[in-house]
Amino acid sequence: MRTNAILFWVLAVFMGLMAVIYGFWTAADSGLGHPEWAGTIAVALAAVLSAFIAFYVGRVRASQGGELPEDRLDANIDDGDPELGFFSPWSWWPIVLAAAAALTFLGLAVGTWISFIGVPIGIIALVGWVYEYYRGNFAR
Repeated sequence: MRTNAILFWVLAVFMGLMAVIYGFWTAADSGLGHPEWAGTIAVALAAVLSAFIAFYVGRVRASQGGELPEDRLDANIDDGDPELGFFSPWSWWPIVLAAAAALTFLGLAVGTWISFIGVPIGIIALVGWVYEYYRGNFAR
């Protein structure tokens, strides 16, 4: 995380410098005596947001109390391998839920009547996916 914080600080300084250069350049080029505000503000805000991320990453690194495996030179790849959770490899509910989301968004793009078909299917698929371990062979 230390490397990430340093990279974001470098990016913030670079973007800040480019915002100043861009502002002066567009003011000199336009002949009106003022810079092009949309681009100058956009680049300056990119610098501010990069500084926000760098500050946050630096504070998280300081508060975690130790180095992450990706910050150590002697770490193995397996040291940073987290537990991702439990997944059901045989479940069909995610496919049904994806189809319902596709129907719903298709309805928003093409005709709202299709969304009225997709939303109930999505609710049924979401309830089925959440409660699949409470019925049948895998009930607990």
